[in-house]
Order: sequence, then structure tokens, then C-alpha cells
Amino acid sequence: MKITYIGQAGLLIEKNGVKILVDPYLSNSVVKVNPRNYRRQPIDEDLLKIKPDAIILTHDHIDHTDEETLIHYLGHETEKPVLVLAARNAYKKVLAFKNYHNYVEFPPHTVWSQLGLTFRSVKAEHSDFEAIGVIIEDGDKKYYITGDTLYNEDIFKDIPEDIYALFLPVNGVGNNMNMTDAEKFAKKVNPKYVVPFHIGMFDNLSADNFACDNKIIPKIYEEIKFE
Repeated sequence: MKITYIGQAGLLIEKNGVKILVDPYLSNSVVKVNPRNYRRQPIDEDLLKIKPDAIILTHDHIDHTDEETLIHYLGHETEKPVLVLAARNAYKKVLAFKNYHNYVEFPPHTVWSQLGLTFRSVKAEHSDFEAIGVIIEDGDKKYYITGDTLYNEDIFKDIPEDIYALFLPVNGVGNNMNMTDAEKFAKKVNPKYVVPFHIGMFDNLSADNFACDNKIIPKIYEEIKFE
């Protein structure tokens, strides 16, 4: 599985020709709500031209469910409908797009199998009370993307013991874990690799300060190398 970091908490996941976007934020729309949160990373316009097979939206905040980004993928008919797995509030938002696509409400403990993959939604603890995390299984490995979340003991009930890679926020604002709690969270999940993200878009934080021995610091628009 090839995973490319696309900024904030966004990922492009590719396997066997299948392309999946997770929480793509490829605009500067947040600045309209909060001028301090202007975009500090460039936009790769080529990403707006890809044809995803699926989009996962973990919750309804602009930097995760961004209409200015999603219009490029959902605002027109495509050769094959795009599968959209969306947390409840995000699901309500994307229904405003054209109905060419397959919008699936994806609350915690829901399973969807398609494209040779299995997607499982799990609990997240965030200011969008319907927020989710997602575990993606490719038949070989499990990848856990927490979405935006605080450290909450109930989350671990949903998480299997054999997570290969964990993606988690470490920015410590907006009801996200700070680096100290994210380190504890990572130790509790005990994955082979930990990828800290949700930093650098609206702040000057560095994942170099995240104390985790098995971390891989992603670089924007580059593939995350696990081996």
C-alpha cells in the first residue's frame, strides 16, 4: 500500500490502482472563518485532478470536510461513482453535492468492504461529537487513522492489537491530543509505526518534538516510507 501525506490530516492511499483520499484539505477556506489559520503549506493542484475511487471523511470540520476541495471530486459525474464514507455530520454536508456518487453514513462500529479493502469506523473523542477514526485493512496490514481526537480510554476498546501504522494528531489545540498525550496514545495502541500529523498547516509546530521511538515524520506530498 502506498500512502502519501497531503497536508493537515489528509492522506492519499493507493493500492492495485485504487485511490482513496482521507480528509483532503486542498484550499485555504479555513482562513475565511479564522484569519489566523491561514494556509502555511502550498497546494498541489495536481491532486485536485485525480479521480479517487473513495473518499473518507472523519468529521465535519472545514479542514477535514472541505467543500472547496470536495467539489473537484464530487461536483460532477464520473465514469464510476465515488464511494464516500463519512461520519454523520460530514455525511449531511456532502449530500448537498450531486447525487452521482455513493454516500455512506459511517458512524462508529460500521464496516464497509469494497475495492479489495475493509474499512472499519471507530470511536473518536472530538468537538464534533459524531467524529470517527477509521481502520483500513488490505488483507495483510491494518492502518489506523484516528481523525481528530483527544486521548479517551473508551477508544481502545475498538482497536485491535495488530495495528501496523497509526496516524494521529499531535497539535494540542482544537480538541486534539498534544504531543505528550499522543505519545501515551501511541504506546497504548502499540503499532509498528506511528505517523504524527495535523501540524504545520496553521502553526509552526514540528513533529521533531514528538517523543516516539517508532515515529515516521511525514513530508507533504511525499510517500510515507514504512520499510
